Amino acid sequence: MKILKNLSAFLIASTIIISCTERPATSYTIKGNFHGIPDGTKVELIPGATYRDEKPVAESVVTDGKFTFTGVADEPRMFNIHIAESYGFAKLIVENGKITLTGHVEKLEHEGSVIYNFNNVEVKGSKSHDLYTQKIAPSKMMDSLYRAYHDNNKEISEAISQAYITNDNVMLDSLNQTDAYKKFAADEKNFFETVEKTMKGIIMDSKDSWWGPMLMLDVMTYITEEQQIWYEEFSPEAKNSYYGKILKKELFPEGFLGKVLPTFSLVGKDNKDTTVGEINKGKKYTLVDFWASWCGPCRNEIPNLKKLYEKYSSKGFEIISISIDKKEADWEKALKEENLTWPNFLDTKGASDAFNLKSIPAMFLVDNKGIIIAEKIRGEELETKLAELFK
Repeated sequence: MKILKNLSAFLIASTIIISCTERPATSYTIKGNFHGIPDGTKVELIPGATYRDEKPVAESVVTDGKFTFTGVADEPRMFNIHIAESYGFAKLIVENGKITLTGHVEKLEHEGSVIYNFNNVEVKGSKSHDLYTQKIAPSKMMDSLYRAYHDNNKEISEAISQAYITNDNVMLDSLNQTDAYKKFAADEKNFFETVEKTMKGIIMDSKDSWWGPMLMLDVMTYITEEQQIWYEEFSPEAKNSYYGKILKKELFPEGFLGKVLPTFSLVGKDNKDTTVGEINKGKKYTLVDFWASWCGPCRNEIPNLKKLYEKYSSKGFEIISISIDKKEADWEKALKEENLTWPNFLDTKGASDAFNLKSIPAMFLVDNKGIIIAEKIRGEELETKLAELFK
């Protein structure tokens, strides 16, 4: 009888312990509190580290500097806390549970654009975010190294910049022969070698899990074929993860050469939908050009496009420029400055998504049957191609 009483007491105690044990959270609640965000401002939760133009998965309106997001995370994911219609964001690794963010937001304006800098951000409640902070800690020294090599070569750096601005090639050639420039070039080379070594270390320290590909997408400003050998070092688990699959598409992209132009719509100034096929009617070849007002290489290519358009438009050559600018005002301002005479559109219907674009400028040459006959073509290569087609 005593044994049964003891057993009953043990079972009751065990039940109490189990019932008091915290069960794993099945959803997340993110509460933000940032000084400097005006009331009524819309804040967005946007997937990060994907190299895509992602849409918000949640939105919240700020009251007294506070906002809240709720949702479900099947596994830890990188998100960006972003203030709508602006630039700048705070990174956050989201996992199920109660997460809080605090900090200060500084609003800046530059050439008509609004930028929000998130400062002194503190995250609590996400162990995955704490681990992320530890993993990327070595990258923090890059800012100080960058400032150091620029400060140490300030005079020659400013002289070279001025020569570029004034297009003074004679001065550039002269500066390039100086000992100061040679030191600057050596310091710059050393800096970028240090950056690559540091970033690769951060990534490869996590090559056996989803962290590896996620960190590559996060810390690398751009990814090239040179990083394919890094990818091959990842474990099967890492390659088959959510971020591993995204990374594979970045490193081993499927080309469009020889394929039919993807289907997408364009919206004109009259708010009417049109397609490349409709614009392409009666034309022999059409260049679909993706660009943006803020893209220097894109705008540097415009004089060449104008020259080719003037030479071949009467022979059946058309250009369709599609801007991926976020703000219509930025796009329209650039149009006026560049005085483009061919059809121009702002990408509001997912044209860039149809091409899975990762960078611009991106140009695709299409024949009158809608077949892409050249991709990633510009400059002298484009000029040579058109000369062959119209000879």
